[in-house]
Amino acid sequence: MHMVLLAFCLQCPLLGANKPEPSPDGYFVDEVWAKVGELSCLKCHNNAGEAEDSRFILRQTILLDGAELRTAHQANYNAFAKMARMRKGGQLPRLSLKPVGELEHGGDQVLKSGSTGHLILKEFVRRMEGEPSPASPGKYQPGSFFEGVTMISDQGLLRRLALSLAGRLPTKEERRVIRENGLAGLDSVLDQLMNEDAFYERLKEGFNDIFLTDGYEGNGESILSYDHFNKTRHWYQKHDFSHIDGKKKRQEALWDMARVYRESIRAEPLELIAHVVRNNRPFTEIMTADYMMVSPYSARGYGIYQQVEEQFKDPDNPFEYVAARLPALQSRQGKVQESGTGNYPHAGLLSTFHYLRRYPTTETNRNRLRARMYYEHFLGIDVMELADQVADAAAIDARYETPWMEAADCVVCHRTIDPVAGLFQDFYNEEGHFSPRKEGWFKDMFVPGLEGEDLPGEEKWRALQWLASLTAKDPRFAVAMTEHVWYILSGRMALRPPQDIEDPLFTPRRRAYSMQRGEISRVAKHFARKGFKLKMVFKELAKSPFYRADGLKAVVEHPHRKTELHDLGVTRLLTPEQLERKIEALFGKRWGKVESTMKILYGGINSQSVTERLSEPSGAMGAIQRIMANDVSCLHVTPDFALDPARRRLFPTIEKDIVPGENPANDLRIRKAIVSLRAHLLDLHEAINHPEVDRTFELFSAVVAEAGKRKDVDTRDSYHCGRIAGKRVEDPHYTLRGWRAVVTYLLRQPEFLYE
Repeated sequence: MHMVLLAFCLQCPLLGANKPEPSPDGYFVDEVWAKVGELSCLKCHNNAGEAEDSRFILRQTILLDGAELRTAHQANYNAFAKMARMRKGGQLPRLSLKPVGELEHGGDQVLKSGSTGHLILKEFVRRMEGEPSPASPGKYQPGSFFEGVTMISDQGLLRRLALSLAGRLPTKEERRVIRENGLAGLDSVLDQLMNEDAFYERLKEGFNDIFLTDGYEGNGESILSYDHFNKTRHWYQKHDFSHIDGKKKRQEALWDMARVYRESIRAEPLELIAHVVRNNRPFTEIMTADYMMVSPYSARGYGIYQQVEEQFKDPDNPFEYVAARLPALQSRQGKVQESGTGNYPHAGLLSTFHYLRRYPTTETNRNRLRARMYYEHFLGIDVMELADQVADAAAIDARYETPWMEAADCVVCHRTIDPVAGLFQDFYNEEGHFSPRKEGWFKDMFVPGLEGEDLPGEEKWRALQWLASLTAKDPRFAVAMTEHVWYILSGRMALRPPQDIEDPLFTPRRRAYSMQRGEISRVAKHFARKGFKLKMVFKELAKSPFYRADGLKAVVEHPHRKTELHDLGVTRLLTPEQLERKIEALFGKRWGKVESTMKILYGGINSQSVTERLSEPSGAMGAIQRIMANDVSCLHVTPDFALDPARRRLFPTIEKDIVPGENPANDLRIRKAIVSLRAHLLDLHEAINHPEVDRTFELFSAVVAEAGKRKDVDTRDSYHCGRIAGKRVEDPHYTLRGWRAVVTYLLRQPEFLYE
C-alpha cells in the first residue's frame, strides 16, 4: 500500500528558497496539486514514505482546513517551485524530467511524457519562469458551494431524523421545541431520541452494514473453539426439559433454545457498540474495550455464567447483555494462553471470535485480509483502492524469491499491510479461534507492528490491544467513525477523491469531495476533542447543510455545477427494515412481508453472500412496492374509518358518507382530507388547490364514479379488505374503495418510498 497512509497526521518543515515564495494560486491548488502532487507524488514524497530522504517532501492536505490547509498548500507550493527552478546546464527543470523517467528517479516513471499530468507540470514551470498564463475563455467560475441550494424545513428535518433513527413520528413536544427554537433545539430533542431502544436497534443495524459481523459462516456457537470450550459450547443439549410433556415437544423446545442461543451469540459484537454508545463511553472503546458482551445463554457457552450471573436483571432473557471478561484460554491438553493478567486479552471488536471468523485467513493470505479490514473499518482506508496494479506479476515472481519483501511494486503495499497481519498471529485460524502457529510467525514477512513502529516483544501476548491503543490515538479513527455515521444517516459512503485526471469533470468532482471532506474533518475533530462521544457525531451531521440540503431554487444547467451538487442531501431508497418501521410509524402496524420473506429481493443484505444494499429499485423491487401499497391500504383504510375520529391516523376529519360531486362543501372537505393524508404519509404540506391535490382528488372521484356505474360491484366493502370483527362493512357510496385507491397511490410515491 502507498505510504500515503502514513502522512495523514505528520508535519514537516516548510521547504523553499531563502526568500518566501508567492502564495499558491488556483492553478497550483486545482491542477498541480490536485491532479499530480496528491495523486502521483505524495505517495512516496512524504516524511515517512519511500522518498523520505529526498529534498522534495510534501504534506497531506486531506484532513486539513483553515489555516492548517493554507500552510500545507504553501509548503507544497514551495517544494514544487523549488523543483521547477532546479536544472543542470541546458537541461529542462527537474520537475519536467524526473516524473517521466528522463532523470534518475527512485519512483521510476510515474507520468507518461506528454500526458495530462506532465503537461500540467510543464505549464507550472512556464508560469514559474514568468511567462503569461494563457487565457481560458468560458472557464467555469465556481461560486459559493451552497448557493441556490434549499434546505429542508426544521420540522421536516425533525421528522426525517425521528423516522430514520427511532422509527417513529415526532411527538407534539418535540415539534414544539423545534418550532420555538429551530435548529438550536435539535440537540436536546436528539439527546432524548437517542436514548430510546429503537435508536440502538438502528445503530446496530447500521454498523452491521459496515462490519458485517452477523454474516460469519456456521452456527452461532461455531465461534467457540472446540479446543477451548468443548465442555460448555453445547450446554443447551444438557438442559432439563423434563417438565415438557411429549418427546416431540421436548425436541422442539431444544431446537428453539439452540436457535435463540445462536442468535444471542451472533449479536455480541453489535451489542458492544450499543453498550459503548448507550453508556456514553468514548467510542474508541469499540477497539480498546478489555471486555466483551455476553447474555445469560452465551455466558453458559463461554463457561463463565457463574462469574456474571448476578449482573443480569433477568437470567432467563437470552438477549440481555452485560460486560464480561474471559479468563485466559485453556486447551484440552491443559495448555494455558499466555497472559500478563490471567485474562483473555480483549481488544474490543478486533479480538472477538465473531470478527475474526467473519474475516478468515488462509495459508497464503496470512491474516492480510484481517489487516485490510482493519484499515478499512477503523482508519477509513481502502488498501485495494490505493495499491498499484503490478504490470507483470509472473516476471516479478520469477525474479524474486519473496517478492512481497523485495520487489518495489509489492513492498510499497506489503510493508504496511504485513506488519498489521502479524499482529493477528495468535489467530492463525480460518475459524477465528485462538490458534498460534506452531512454527512461530513467518520470517519471510515484515515484522509485526504498525506503520513503522514494531511490536515490542513484551507486548506480543496482547498484540491486538497494542494495536487498538495506537488506533485510538490516530486522527484517522475519528474520521472513519464520522464517515460510518454519515453512511448510517445518508445511506451513502463518503465521497472518495477522483483519480482520473483525464475526466473533464475532475475539478468539480474534486471540489465536491473536498467540501464534504472538510465537513467530515470538522465533525471528526470535534468528535475527538469532546471525548469520542458518538451521539455528538449524529447531532453535528444532522445539522450539516450536506444532510439538510433538500433541493435547488432553480434548474442547474452547467455540468460542473451539477457534478458539484450530485451527492448533496438525502434521497435514498428505504431499506426493508426502514420501510417496515415507517409503515408501523404511520399506520400503527408493520406490513411484515418485506422484512422477512422479501428482504433480499427488496435490496436487503444477509451480511454474508449479499453485503451491499441496492440503492436503485429493480423490477422485482417495483413489484414488491406495488404489492405493499395494495396490501397496506387494504389492511388499514376500512379499520381506520371504524375508529372514533380522535383515534384515527389517516382520516380524522372526514367520514365515508362524504361523496364527491354532490356539492362544493363535500368537495372541499374531501380536498382537506387529501391534504391531511398527504401530509401524514408524504410530509407534503400543500394548498387545497395544489396540482397534486387536484390529481389525487380526481383519482378518488373517478374510482367512486366508476364503481357507482357498474351493477356488479357489491355495496359491501371487499371481503379481503373490508371486514371488521369478521363482518363485511357497508360501502354504499364506494368511498372506502376510493380512499383505498388514494392510499395505494400515495404509498407508491417517491416521497414515501425514499428518505
